[in-house]
Amino acid sequence: MNERIPKSPPNILALPEIERPVWSVIIPVYNCINYLTEALESVLRQAPSSEFMQIEVVDDCSTDGDVEKLVNHIGKGRVGYYRQKENRGSLRNFETCINRSKGKYVHLLHGDDRVEGGFYEEIENLFRDHPEAGAAFTNFHYIDHESQIVPIFNKSMLEAPGIVPDFMDKIGVKQLIQPPAMVVKRSTYEAVGSFYAVHFGEDWEMWARIGSRFPMACSPKCLASYRAGHGIGISHKSYLSGQNIKDIKKVINIIQQHLPENQRSKIRKKAHAYHAKFSVRVANTLLLCHKKAAFRQAYGAWGMSRDFVTLFWLLRFYAMYGLRYKQIEHIMRNRKHISKK
Repeated sequence: MNERIPKSPPNILALPEIERPVWSVIIPVYNCINYLTEALESVLRQAPSSEFMQIEVVDDCSTDGDVEKLVNHIGKGRVGYYRQKENRGSLRNFETCINRSKGKYVHLLHGDDRVEGGFYEEIENLFRDHPEAGAAFTNFHYIDHESQIVPIFNKSMLEAPGIVPDFMDKIGVKQLIQPPAMVVKRSTYEAVGSFYAVHFGEDWEMWARIGSRFPMACSPKCLASYRAGHGIGISHKSYLSGQNIKDIKKVINIIQQHLPENQRSKIRKKAHAYHAKFSVRVANTLLLCHKKAAFRQAYGAWGMSRDFVTLFWLLRFYAMYGLRYKQIEHIMRNRKHISKK
């Protein structure tokens, strides 16, 4: 049995030179049935014929509903369905997705995300204008559990479509591209392998791995939407357990091997500083409902970077806890006490 978390990038087998579709939109799912209809419809609204675009859902043994029934209802025969024989974990499910893809361009669209109108046309234009690119991506929105766009400004790497200069300098510090916005040539996956090492941050490592070997094409148009803050999935569980801290440290170390040797120390320091601050921000959001998890994030932040900026944000975090959250906890306790009378 293959390990759930591969220690090295799993191989992606090359396909024989036969007639193949241009696109493979493969949708990995696990317990996200409430969002899957939206994901599928966002693809189907702009999907060409099956000869041109393969669409398939790969289900990692979901337990939250009848995924196959939903796929058949929404897809009406246009969308394929494959269910793992047993739960494999996200990394092995992604590997299955890539190996099942038949198209020249592979889009792994997570079952709780969506694409906006014109996404596939824009990516095709990028690959047509920049055939040397190993992958292409657009800018993206963040959306909440109600599918509303979150007012978080996400600055594009470019002001006009093209190849991103100094891509590794940018991606080495932090994750800048969320999965629904990225499309990778199948030949690129065949060259670099599948996802591995961690369940949190595995996409960040992949974009860096690809960018170290191939040019990366980008469009500033916001044509993909990444769902955040909906309280399900790997990211949320990692924040509660503190696993995100361990995984991010590992990813930072892995990315070092993809960077020029003379830039590694500087980029590592920037990456640790950025993610320390990010962990404090996560701690702030968790403090009321998940106090222990919040303090795990704060402790982990100090373990990543002990510079002045991290110290400032940690002091602010503890000040907020002391001055504000204890008062709120006191009020909530009093309400519970009154309700029991």
